[in-house]
Amino acid sequence: MSQDTLAYDDALRIVLAQSTPLPAEHCPIARCLGRVLATPIISTVDLPPFDNSAMDGFALRGDAHLAADTELEIEGEQAAGDGVARAHRGAWEIMTGARVPDGLDRVIPVEQTERLGSTRIRLLAEVSAGQNVRHAGSDVHRGENVLAAGTVLAPQHLMLLASLGIAQISVAARPRVAVLCTGRELVDDPAQPLAPGQIRNSNGPFLAARIPLAGAEIVYQETVGDDASAFASAVQRALGAGAEVIISSGAVSMGRYDFVPQALQQLGAETLFHKVAIRPGKPLLFAKLPGGALLFGLPGNPIAVAVGLRFFVEPSLRMMLGLPNETPRRIPLLNAYAKKPRLRFHLKSRLCIDARGQLAIEVLGGQESYRIRPLADADAWAIVPAEIDSLPAGSLVEVYGAGHLEFPLPREIQA
Repeated sequence: MSQDTLAYDDALRIVLAQSTPLPAEHCPIARCLGRVLATPIISTVDLPPFDNSAMDGFALRGDAHLAADTELEIEGEQAAGDGVARAHRGAWEIMTGARVPDGLDRVIPVEQTERLGSTRIRLLAEVSAGQNVRHAGSDVHRGENVLAAGTVLAPQHLMLLASLGIAQISVAARPRVAVLCTGRELVDDPAQPLAPGQIRNSNGPFLAARIPLAGAEIVYQETVGDDASAFASAVQRALGAGAEVIISSGAVSMGRYDFVPQALQQLGAETLFHKVAIRPGKPLLFAKLPGGALLFGLPGNPIAVAVGLRFFVEPSLRMMLGLPNETPRRIPLLNAYAKKPRLRFHLKSRLCIDARGQLAIEVLGGQESYRIRPLADADAWAIVPAEIDSLPAGSLVEVYGAGHLEFPLPREIQA
């Protein structure tokens, strides 16, 4: 390994040291899906807000148990949405979700009663105190911490917030990201026929799709030819659009057309590292622009872009969102795996169930950095450290989900 090639952990430390948490902002809950909660939610109300019936039936009161064959007069009726009612004697016909009249403490299902004319019922089963009543605060107590800061808001969280009457919340601001794809061979328009030597731009659509899933927003996107001045101008346009993070693909290796380092010099940027001991994506570059924006120069091969995004850009975005460092899962390898030492490998992988019914990670074939099809079949990344050259089947390896906010596994149970 050359002296200027950093180990992954060292490079990541540099990235995180430059990644500053962003301020929080208020957001209506209707627009909070996928946002990261900035402050905990403390309920100011009980949920349910009042004792209510779990089913259609009759609300009653009595001793610890009301015996079967007890006969009672029907005193009133309570439907969902009716306000406070006060019971004096007898039974109240009640509908599911209706407020239990004050003084009553149990509900018998309608099918466990017999009508005796229009104003009287007989109980066909014993009824205990509290039976079939949803008590106020039995779901959420006033003053309870219901959602922790750092929660990535899903539909079920929005359901809870709405039930508590919360109209807007404090969420982490989305990092603003620009995407610059380089290469005169790239064709953006899928309807345009390819000339000899041209290829479709796959990195741009991939980054544009994945970045919002990582909690950020795209503010600028451009494809640039093989020219340092044109790239520098594109960076200025991205900054003008408000980008706090710029991701470029291509032109960071050592060839004649790898002009990104030259363009960064023109811009007065500080290159913090260039080359990391990883595969794929070894030529990855990280720089800080005047004004503080961060630039990740990713190699142009599609899987090098995917790895650079997942293991360098996303940890930076995670820090900006105020989230703790990501913790991988340790999962056994389905099959043995061997590699050359000195580089940390990021392997396109798929979670599966082995012959014993246990979770395992399958390393897919086609790990070359140009091969997109295996990435389409993958749902996880398996990591093999730089110092390891072979692992037998069943070895525990670190596994990461497709994105830092996505993982198709149960949470680890804390001891």
